This record gives sequence, structure tokens and C-alpha cells, in this order.
Amino acid sequence: MKATRRALLLSALATPALAQGVPTRTITVTVPFAAGGPTDLISRLVAEGMGRDLGQTVVVENVVGAGGTLAAGRVAQARPDGTTLLVHHIGLAAAATHYRRLPFSVTESLAPLGLLSDAAMTIVGRPDFPADDLAGVIAAIRRDGDKLNLAHSGLGGANQLGGMLLQAAAGRAMTTVVFRGSAPAITELMAGRIDLFVDQATNTAPFIRDRRIKAYAVTLPERVPGLDLPTTAEAGQPSIAMSTWHGIYAPAGTPQEIQERLSAAVRAALKEERLRARFAEVVTVPATDERATIAFHRRFLAEEVARWRPIIQANGEYAD
Repeated sequence: MKATRRALLLSALATPALAQGVPTRTITVTVPFAAGGPTDLISRLVAEGMGRDLGQTVVVENVVGAGGTLAAGRVAQARPDGTTLLVHHIGLAAAATHYRRLPFSVTESLAPLGLLSDAAMTIVGRPDFPADDLAGVIAAIRRDGDKLNLAHSGLGGANQLGGMLLQAAAGRAMTTVVFRGSAPAITELMAGRIDLFVDQATNTAPFIRDRRIKAYAVTLPERVPGLDLPTTAEAGQPSIAMSTWHGIYAPAGTPQEIQERLSAAVRAALKEERLRARFAEVVTVPATDERATIAFHRRFLAEEVARWRPIIQANGEYAD
């Protein structure tokens, strides 16, 4: 009888926290890239909005290394109580193929809570690159191949993936040059020492608008406001289609009611005018209510892993 009463008491004490679905300790959003970059900005804006909706402290921690897999692995192994979350981009889906020996499963070790945003990629070239349109870029790659160099900022980065699509469309490989981030790659592009780059509009838009680099197309189905560029489909290359999407995750095994409450807080954050205005400034689109759900994000992640696997395998770049 005493044991039964004690169990009932513990259950009663636990029920309010479970009903609310809100962790009672500070929530940490782990970001796999350096402070000041697009992923960091998106994470901080979403964390602020989530904190207001939850009535809880939400902080951001940057854990950099191994193409974002260090942070993802740390969250995958964290206690599944909703206090340790991850924000990652398209590179998480690519990591499932890029890394031969990941200490976690991209689709099984993390619980998707919702997509956060989409950003267009832009195909850009040095100021004096001879092509005037995307068809000319494809022709130049087919003609000159590895005589041309293509920038990217590391294994699994969105710009590496965009570069893979560009090379696949042309049917020839270029010489790739790896930089520590987009900023130095764009500097070299402006100086004429790099031929081509496929990078987020978040990073390239100011230089495109100032005509310091040449721009050919955006990779989303729709044109990007403020950039007078065709889509890749309009330019005759529909296979070069992608976005730099971001999503938020909890460790697998997090109770469903906590997952649902955190996901609802994400959707509330994405509706805040301050967030939407800042996203627009960095050429990023907040996820719709549908895309910011657990069910959509789980399905989408599996589809993205499957989509990028053959593209990465054909490119042949792996990390052990």
C-alpha cells in the first residue's frame, strides 16, 4: 500500500510538467557552426522566440568541428529530456553519406521538430568570367573542365553540394578549392582568382547587388526578391535545384509531448515579425506552418538523405 501511494504521489508530481511539455531547466540550442554566420543567426532568432513562447530560458551554444557532425553527435547522445537541441542545415542530410563512420544515425538518433527556413543558392562567377548566362557557364565547364576552379567551404557544406549539382549538370568536374568559410571564397572570387562558386544568397547578395561578382541564377523554384536573376529552371537547368534549409532536432527518445510542445514553440517563433524582418534582410524565408511540423520534417529529412546519396557517391568525396 505504501509503495502504491508513493508511486501515485510521484505520478501526480510529474504530471504538470508532462502536461505542459516544457523542460524545467535551461534549454540549450547547439549550433554546429561559428557565431555570426547564417546558421548562428537563424538559431538565435528562433531560440529567442521559443523562449518567449515557452516562458523558459533558451540559450545558444556553438560547437564547431567535423563539418557539423561533432555538434550533431553531442545532441544525439544527450539526455532526451528536451533541454538539449540542435539546429543544422542541409549538411546534416549529406553527412549520412559523406561520413563513412558517423557515431550516430542521421535519421534514427535525432528527433526532427520542424524545419525553420529556406535560403536560395546563387551561381556566381568572377567579375570577368566570360559567360553571360547560365547556359554559357555550363558550356564553359563542358569545354574547360578542370582548367576552371570551383570554391567551396568544406565537406557537406551547402556550397559544396551546390557545386556538385552544377558539375553534374555540365557532365564535367572542375578543380575544387576549399576555403575556411564563404567570406574568403568570395574575396578570392572578386579578385578573379576563383572562377565559380555556388553559395547562399545570404552571403552573396550584397556583392551581386554591387556588381562586384557576376551572378547567373538562383536555385529555388521562384525568383528571389531584390535579386534580378532567373531561376535555374528558367535558365534551362532544372536539375540544379536546392535550398539551404535549416531544421531543429531533439535527441531520439525525447517524450512525444515534449517534442510537440517544442515544435509548437518553433512555429510561434517563426510568426514573430522581428524574426521575419531579420530573415528577409539575410534573404531567408521562414518555414511555413506545415514544414515546421514534426511529421513533415521527419519525412523531408529521409527524402533529402536519399536524394543526396547518389550525387555524393558520384562525386566521390568522403571523410573517414
